[in-house]
Amino acid sequence: MKDFYEKCDLLVVGAGLAGCEAAWRAARAGLSVVLADIKPEQFTPAHKYKGPAELVCSNSLGSMSEGTASAQLKREMRALDSVVLRAADTCAVPAGKSLAVNRERLSDEVGRLLGKVGVQTISKEFCEIPEAPCVLATGPLTTDALAQSLAGAAGGDDSLFYFDATSPIISADSIDRSIVFAASRYDKGDPDFLNCPMSEDEYKAFIRAIIEAEKVVPHEFEKNKLFEACMPIEDIALRGEMTAAFGPMRPVGLIDPRTDRRPFAVVQLRVEDAGGESLSLVGFQTRMKHPEQQRVFRMIPGLENAEFLRYGVIHRNTYLNSPEALDSLLQLKGKPGVFLAGQITGVEGYLESASSGILAGLLAIAQIQKHSISQPPITTMIGALHLHVTQSPHKPYTPMKANLGILPPPSGGKMPKKLRRLAKCEMATEEMRRWIEDHSIA
Repeated sequence: MKDFYEKCDLLVVGAGLAGCEAAWRAARAGLSVVLADIKPEQFTPAHKYKGPAELVCSNSLGSMSEGTASAQLKREMRALDSVVLRAADTCAVPAGKSLAVNRERLSDEVGRLLGKVGVQTISKEFCEIPEAPCVLATGPLTTDALAQSLAGAAGGDDSLFYFDATSPIISADSIDRSIVFAASRYDKGDPDFLNCPMSEDEYKAFIRAIIEAEKVVPHEFEKNKLFEACMPIEDIALRGEMTAAFGPMRPVGLIDPRTDRRPFAVVQLRVEDAGGESLSLVGFQTRMKHPEQQRVFRMIPGLENAEFLRYGVIHRNTYLNSPEALDSLLQLKGKPGVFLAGQITGVEGYLESASSGILAGLLAIAQIQKHSISQPPITTMIGALHLHVTQSPHKPYTPMKANLGILPPPSGGKMPKKLRRLAKCEMATEEMRRWIEDHSIA
């Protein structure tokens, strides 16, 4: 005999922000929804509160300033009636130009709103992928048993990552082009990298600053051995003063056109988006605190005024190799009707996870109710994040936060940075409005 949760229209596993959004959206569409979570019977090492939508690291849901990625993502989520933002508005606390909340009140209010639309909540651990239709939104601390089940369905252990090791991403127009030069080593192939040259004195001062910078202390459950390719730049620096110069900062095969000589060391920048508006620091995974990343990485010649779109991180974060494992509708390939949402797909951040849950809910509704829905336009923040999850060309695949660099350039030619940002946001807002209208999303 089937358990009652197997008889519902949609089962959502995981009551973080993504799971709550998916459940809210489906219930509002008239589906019977069961939301399952391991709490309060069990808790992950990071979770403490009994309720859903628990913020574990911060009470901030990002900037509300016009022309920022966070504000734009919130605008799109509000247009789609985000339950998290509904709740946030009722329990906001003063935080200047950021949206900050009382975390326990947020959880309680999300739970109340879900109950109001008929979502049934249960405490249950799933050790294997449930039968479709379901949304899996189990987050960065997915239990080992379910993670292994996902890995098996997605193609093996290589399809699942257990650490989020990413380098900082900076805005391309914040770079001093009179110092940085484009080149590939030995002039082989296209000049795919921008190179920041360093003298010996600059390099040694930079290495000292990396070693002395204040770091984020990993949680006990994050103290696993990392692969060599994921090694933090500070750990590389501690192996010896010259280790980085023979590793990610090696200058071999590169000539600085200003001097016609090989630099003592280089920091390489790689394009991260189709428009070439954002660049990552190659090989600079780091646990440095965010203000320290600004201070230290601005010591790099050419990056003195660098604007950071994403900071480097290294922490426990179970996520799929989504471009290989998921189809364009966020379904697990080979398992139609099994949708994934949130950080398990490779979006990074609270709002990003919540927006992924909204989209997964809409896609699941469309399949269950047998109507068509197109993917959101890539000119929107939600659409651009979805494109990253399903089609990112970068290997290894790494998570992405919302940033204006992932939106395509606006029409109208060159314009000042502030106007370009506002134009991107205006275009995204209009495209999201049109998409919602075209699909009669209430």
